[in-house]
Amino acid sequence: MFLRLVTDSFTRRPRRQLLTGAALALGMAVATAAISVALDVGNRLALEFRSLGANLVVTPTADSLPLEIGGVDYRPVNAGAYLPESDLPRIKEIFWHNNIIAFAPVLETPITVGNPASVPSTSSIIPTQDARYLGTWARHIVSAPDGSKFVTGVTQTNPWWHVQGRWFDDDARECIVGAKLAKRLGALSGSYLMIFQRVNGGEESSEGLTVVGVLETGGPEDDQIVGPLSIAQQLANKPGQYRKLYVSALTKPEDAFGRRDPATLSRSDYDRWFCTPYISSIAYQLKQALPGTDVRVIRRVADGEGVILSHVETLLWLVTLASLLAAALAVGASSAASVIERRTEIGLMKALGAGSATVGLLLAAEQLLLAFVGGGIGYSLGLILARVVGDKIFGAPPEPSLLVLVIVLVLAAGVTLLGSALPLRRAAHYDPAPILRGE
Repeated sequence: MFLRLVTDSFTRRPRRQLLTGAALALGMAVATAAISVALDVGNRLALEFRSLGANLVVTPTADSLPLEIGGVDYRPVNAGAYLPESDLPRIKEIFWHNNIIAFAPVLETPITVGNPASVPSTSSIIPTQDARYLGTWARHIVSAPDGSKFVTGVTQTNPWWHVQGRWFDDDARECIVGAKLAKRLGALSGSYLMIFQRVNGGEESSEGLTVVGVLETGGPEDDQIVGPLSIAQQLANKPGQYRKLYVSALTKPEDAFGRRDPATLSRSDYDRWFCTPYISSIAYQLKQALPGTDVRVIRRVADGEGVILSHVETLLWLVTLASLLAAALAVGASSAASVIERRTEIGLMKALGAGSATVGLLLAAEQLLLAFVGGGIGYSLGLILARVVGDKIFGAPPEPSLLVLVIVLVLAAGVTLLGSALPLRRAAHYDPAPILRGE
């Protein structure tokens, strides 16, 4: 009988129920879209932020105290310790190895650049000039300890570097020339360069390279030659070694807990910190995987990511709160009007023996049924809205989630009960006698 009363009451006023359900569905649609994007925005923005470049730099421990005056490092570029290239596959063994998007070792050495004595007929004459050679990986294949292959290099750690032409092949005698240096040299794609390193006026080592592109970064690389790491190792006589390592990792913005010193944490707190992708946690794990290194966070990148992500998430949660508040107000107004219309019905029910609790439960059940119907429709509309927002802002829509459906239905029920709480309480305490007398 109870279910029959609920169903009958629900179907006897289709217009009012339709208006209430529509308001609830719209509110839940906005909430669904905002929650779906908010739950997915961390990964999406983290991937977008990787276009800002590496957020970690690895150097030898011996170089952790550089000689700097006014922000300028006055040590020779080839001074200090070096790190073994053979250790780099260990990066894919750390706990958060899947969060390591890319890494690129760097070895810089001073050189003299010009044409060789015998210049190919397709090349122009290049004037001899002192410069620097930056050896790194472009698209290098790393064999991980588990047998998988991982393609990485400066094209991923520094995606904003613009090359007119193409990138060099890591296994070929090719290079790209910085835009400013290329202009001074008159070097173009197809030019043939001889680069060599002098020691006390004598030639120590040399390499002939073909220019395959012109590099523009807006940084010091515009005055350098960038090419395979193996050639830099030959020129510097540092086989199998590098000087710096740039790492691009997906991270979670650091909070107060993430900034704590791991040495001061209890065992449980340490496990929680270690198993959270804070940038400090990943830096700590990299230091464990690469002995003799100092891993530093590039704060201007990491902090900027955290601030932007926090602001975006806050905005999405505020939109969700606003949509829920609007839905609650609409449900409350509709519920109040419905209770006024049904005063005679409620008075008759109480006169026939229904208690306040029974009347309140009946009206609440009607509202909950409306909440689940409106919430389900709102979830469906919200998925469409989330796809539009995801495509327009992040280039990919968030995946539908059963968790979001459960959250939306719970929110719909909560908003409905909250919005109709006052009218339902007033209806449950109606005195039937004045109502039946028409007062």
